[in-house]
Amino acid sequence: MHTEQELHTKIGEIVESIVMKKVTPDTQLIATGLVDSLAAVDITLAVESEYGCSIPAPEIAEHLQSVRTLAGYVATHTS
Repeated sequence: MHTEQELHTKIGEIVESIVMKKVTPDTQLIATGLVDSLAAVDITLAVESEYGCSIPAPEIAEHLQSVRTLAGYVATHTS
């Protein structure tokens, strides 16, 4: 089981490696245009690979609002 802080750190690193900008757990990713549709797919695939959970395509925008929302999804969908 991963702690909330561990998830924020690792998922933040994944996001930063794709968007090439520093983000915080509360940085709005899609609303600010920081993450476009291609980056969203890259982030989703990287997170699914890292944590073994699947994010349904229709829910990607919902869960990629911020690192915090994505970490919350991962926390509830991994063992």
